[in-house]
Amino acid sequence: MKAQFKICSLLLVGFLFIMSCQREPTGVLIHEPTLPEATYDYTSVNDLVEGFRFSQTLSFDGNTLNTHNNSTVITGAMNGMEISSDEVATLGRVLFYDNRLSKNNSIACASCHQQSAGFADPEILSQGFGGERTDRNSMSIANPIAKRNFFWDGRSASLNNLALQPIFNHVEMGIETTDELVSKIRQEDYYDDLFTAAYGSSEVNIERIEEAMAQFVGSIFKSDSRFDEGLESNFENFSPLEKHGMTLFFSETTNCSSCHNGVNFASPTSFSNNPYMATAGTTNIGLDEVYEDQGFANGKFSIPSLRNISLTAPYMHDGRFSTLREVLDHYNSGVANHKDLDVKLIKNNQPVKMNLTDLDMDALEAFLLTLTSKTITTDVRYSNPFQS
Repeated sequence: MKAQFKICSLLLVGFLFIMSCQREPTGVLIHEPTLPEATYDYTSVNDLVEGFRFSQTLSFDGNTLNTHNNSTVITGAMNGMEISSDEVATLGRVLFYDNRLSKNNSIACASCHQQSAGFADPEILSQGFGGERTDRNSMSIANPIAKRNFFWDGRSASLNNLALQPIFNHVEMGIETTDELVSKIRQEDYYDDLFTAAYGSSEVNIERIEEAMAQFVGSIFKSDSRFDEGLESNFENFSPLEKHGMTLFFSETTNCSSCHNGVNFASPTSFSNNPYMATAGTTNIGLDEVYEDQGFANGKFSIPSLRNISLTAPYMHDGRFSTLREVLDHYNSGVANHKDLDVKLIKNNQPVKMNLTDLDMDALEAFLLTLTSKTITTDVRYSNPFQS
């Protein structure tokens, strides 16, 4: 008997030792959200967006760059809508991180849009509530206020329309009806005060859920990259390599800025000559000669923002490229001759071969790294309230 007790004691000590060596990488999950006494500021984003532009003629060191009329104010998907209150956005933050919004309480919106990954997913394909993988890579939702269309096929034209689609997706979060969603939220006592603070009563309905989530996602906005700082200083903060990369990016040699346009470096949203308006900001970039996934149509997929690109790997709708260099290699010499290839990628009736040097590729990559926000991964306003 004593021997058995001794063995059990040793096993217990060993188990506790192993458990003590394990680390929680992002904090301990808790049942109820922990929120600050003073509500975080979300409405100041409205003023930031108003100044989110750079001049039509972008120049440095005497060089003038082809910026494709970037002085146009980008209103994007918000269509003039502002963050209405800090309390509504706070409610949206809790909903965004609450895994109770999934069928089996295992997946939240934030599971596939992680703050540490620039609100994208580091997995090639995201895992849904039942373990099944999504059909496409989860793209970043940062700076959505400067976009007009969402999803890789551009099917959503507003943040309100975007907000609930993953929740009702049979792979992602699996909720089947609006009544089921509303019922699950009503069961959690902590939502009483949140809905009351946001809307003046504790009533839970689908319209309030949708708006609050859209307002929180809309508040995820950053313009504090090294590129943004360079706009104010004639890019004195850039190295020679980064300046060379910026010159290439805005040049006719690469033509990058004709698609990744404006200060958000995404599909043009408000230009009268926007060639992508009819296809919801999508285009065919010659990833394949034959596409299994047709995207919007004929192999056309969304032109994503390059903001925070260093955080959002893997890249493309199917996550096929794990590094920025692989993406640049594609545009440099790997464009497939698809029948619906974007005309900007065609020269002499063949896919463009830019024949960039290793130095040019290094420079382009160096410039792209300057587009990453300094605080997007650490801003507590966008963090998980269910972690201690």
